[in-house]
Amino acid sequence: MKICVLGGCGDMARVALNILAQEEDVSSITIADINISKAQEISATLGPKFTARFVNAKEKSSIIDAVKNHNVALGFIGPFYMFEHDIIDACIEAKVPYVSICDDYDAYLSAITLNDKAKEAGLTIIAGLGNSPGITNLLAKKGYLSLDKPERIEINWAGGSNEDIGPANVKHVLHIFSGYTLQWRDGKEVKIKTGTDKKIVEFPEPMGKLPVYITGHAESVSIPRTLPNLKYVSLHGGIHPPYIAKLATFLGRLGLSNTPKKREILTKILLPLVNLGIFSKGGVDKSVFRVDVYGEKNGKQVHYHYSGVGHIAEITSIPAVEGALMIARGELNKPGVHSAESAIDNVDDFLQRLKNRGVTLYYFENDSTT
Repeated sequence: MKICVLGGCGDMARVALNILAQEEDVSSITIADINISKAQEISATLGPKFTARFVNAKEKSSIIDAVKNHNVALGFIGPFYMFEHDIIDACIEAKVPYVSICDDYDAYLSAITLNDKAKEAGLTIIAGLGNSPGITNLLAKKGYLSLDKPERIEINWAGGSNEDIGPANVKHVLHIFSGYTLQWRDGKEVKIKTGTDKKIVEFPEPMGKLPVYITGHAESVSIPRTLPNLKYVSLHGGIHPPYIAKLATFLGRLGLSNTPKKREILTKILLPLVNLGIFSKGGVDKSVFRVDVYGEKNGKQVHYHYSGVGHIAEITSIPAVEGALMIARGELNKPGVHSAESAIDNVDDFLQRLKNRGVTLYYFENDSTT
């Protein structure tokens, strides 16, 4: 089978390339990136399965030419609020399924406007099968399906600043801590200011306890649309060390990061500091997530929670690769544009596949751990 990795030179894609290289039934992997010289260098390093191709995500024809004649395309081109809709549209026209690590709530809402077009084309599209969103959505669904009457889901993520990131990550952080996002309260969608509603969450080590805030990830908009009758769905996020989230919120409050152009300018200022390691000092080198599910089971109120930890590139790439391979192998065929929990029916099987690939997950149900 042939797989195209869009944005294949990015930090988040490197793990995906290494996994795909080991899959015997994957005969060809195209590293499609705007940095063609780097794509050629990576391709030469990884071996004969790999080829490099130039792609400009701002040009629809370039995307179509890059992905056509592949069994599936993997999407790592961010920031997703700029590119996701148009990449999906191009993949549909090229008649190629697509799986991405899209994490912006507004990008997801834009992507699902193409649902009917994808259905008509008979293509499975998954917008957001990384760690958050992605694994978090599936853990939320696991808890939801475990209860007789699920009522409340709280999703929390945290990133360690001592991990490899690129300009798209910086723009993403600036975006999700700027302006407003959508959350689910009392069975209704409401607009809430980002960087507010601070709470302390206990994550797996090495993160431990960390303050998190309302942020613009996609779980709080996708889950109420796909898992019905919930009263409350929240999405909080944070960064270690904690001052980085405060800084991103402060910049948003000043109006310095509330448009794509402003985020572009600010990223050019901040990225050299990132590369110098200024923000990584005191930060952990892992990322984490935690999902708390509340509701009724056997006539009693119960609280389940689930968590995970790993290097961000690994816990982000592995779910996307697994989903893409399932589509290419014919194991997953659900035409339309989906979030993770909408696309994956057998959640336990998929989560086990992730564990088999080295993702660390913890399940806490009725005080038992598995």
